[in-house]
Amino acid sequence: MVSTGSSPAPPFGTASPVTDEIATFALADLSRDPGWRQPVIVEQELLILTTRGHGDAELDFHLLPCRPGTLLRVRPGQVLRCVGPQFDATVVSWEPEALRGFDIDADAPVTWRQLAGEDEDAVITEVSQLAVDCQRHPDSRTARALLRHQLAVLLLRLALASADRSEPRPEEETFHRFCREVEHGYPRTRRVEDYALGLRCSVRTLTRACLAVTGRSAKQIIDERVALQAGRLLAATDQPIAEIGRQLGFTEPTNFGRFFTREVGVSPGAFRAARLQPAAGRVVRPRPPAEPTGANGGRFRPGALGEPANGGHSGRPGSPAGPARGTGRA
Repeated sequence: MVSTGSSPAPPFGTASPVTDEIATFALADLSRDPGWRQPVIVEQELLILTTRGHGDAELDFHLLPCRPGTLLRVRPGQVLRCVGPQFDATVVSWEPEALRGFDIDADAPVTWRQLAGEDEDAVITEVSQLAVDCQRHPDSRTARALLRHQLAVLLLRLALASADRSEPRPEEETFHRFCREVEHGYPRTRRVEDYALGLRCSVRTLTRACLAVTGRSAKQIIDERVALQAGRLLAATDQPIAEIGRQLGFTEPTNFGRFFTREVGVSPGAFRAARLQPAAGRVVRPRPPAEPTGANGGRFRPGALGEPANGGHSGRPGSPAGPARGTGRA
């Protein structure tokens, strides 16, 4: 349990003698800036459990309220900033190799969840024990096995709590396959035809699946993912705007500027300037775990400063979803 402010933290969870394959540490350790003036790009799989106090976590431009029992699932590549009043949290991080050999869907836990009752008690107990064991045991084969099994139990418990017991429709399966392909391919191509070829289906099939699940076309899904990545890099790095555009496949800065303005509603420069202003501390209620056809069709919009942005496409709905130069990374 660790603090974003100056209050003392309990002795466990601040360092780990065991290999960083699995670790627990301070929430404040995710940012070099105690004030979190700039978001950081997360580089590991994370669970963040709020244990005391109240505050906000801005994850991929969604402002999520945090209080005791709030659990955040943060994925590599997302941008995170913690704002508002002081609150304490335990962070669990792991590398994908830690779950090798376990039949676990690490993406099952939703992005934001307010735990309560027996679920909260069980998760707090397991996270606390994991933090204690990270601190107590020197690196060894036995210690690594213990931590891997503890992490597996924690993720399985969260997966059970988040499980959707209904059978997925064929359109949903096609849509999620498409999302996985987009996640790997968006820096290289924004053509629906390329993804259809890789998935061995027609453009019409992809578009029909996307419309059925999200109300948006396949091309919109791709463009929203590109715009989300652009927003991440603009907010959390000091890379020149033209360089960000080149990374995302735009040979001309003007083309990138027009694309971003069309998708987000403001220019890349204006978006970056707004994100560097001090963040508002007002708690904003997030949307509940949403169907993919959520408000505004899930389009990525930055929103007013301090308001929850309507974040872009992510691989999994559920939120109220080469090293860069000068980047803030966790």
